[in-house]
Amino acid sequence: MENSPQEQKYLSDLIDNSIVEKNKAKENRKYIGGSSLGDKCSRKIQYRFMETKVDSDKEFNAKTLRIFELGHVLEEMKANWIRNAGFDLKTEDKNGNQFGFSVADNKIKGHIDGVICGGPNQFKYPMLWECKSANDKNYKDIVKFGVAKSKPEYASQIAIYQAYMELHENPALFSVINKNTCEIYYEFVPFNKILAQETSDKAVEIIKSTDASEMLPRIALDRNYFICKFCEFNKTCWEK
Repeated sequence: MENSPQEQKYLSDLIDNSIVEKNKAKENRKYIGGSSLGDKCSRKIQYRFMETKVDSDKEFNAKTLRIFELGHVLEEMKANWIRNAGFDLKTEDKNGNQFGFSVADNKIKGHIDGVICGGPNQFKYPMLWECKSANDKNYKDIVKFGVAKSKPEYASQIAIYQAYMELHENPALFSVINKNTCEIYYEFVPFNKILAQETSDKAVEIIKSTDASEMLPRIALDRNYFICKFCEFNKTCWEK
């Protein structure tokens, strides 16, 4: 017997709602994450650090959360592919936890995707491994222009991880998989000392401003500026 459209919708809504509710139940970060420091708007990062509630119309829906989770699944697959090719890739410590760092009284933290400790002699070890996934448009843009130009937020993340994890001597391995075609792009990223310092300074500025109860300047003069338009704190930032 075929399901009715009403039954299909009920099932779909039931599962989607459970995905959303599970995400809402997650504990908020009480620190500045290394992965967010590449965001162009320091005020946005500050709102996150302050644990400000996201605008109601900008909360993640089930589809977006599934996309995020798919990225984690693809990351695990890529890790296995790299290991099968003869690389000694470590993604967890002996206790089964992600490798990471914590500085500034635990106000700045980061967790890396992995570190490659050995492998074919053509490469230098150890090297940071940073893994991303992207839709076809973003993937092609990264391939064409390179990660630093196409996704400067990723470049900042890589630089700060290399610095705090003391993996700056050798280039990091950045990899991104095309979620539409399963193509993979690899790029070796040398340590950018200046970028790492700028990123670290940004984090310190956010912490100091928050401790002083001062909001950092907006990135634009108009709430319809493209970065502001899609920000999860648009109403909070412009209407308060």
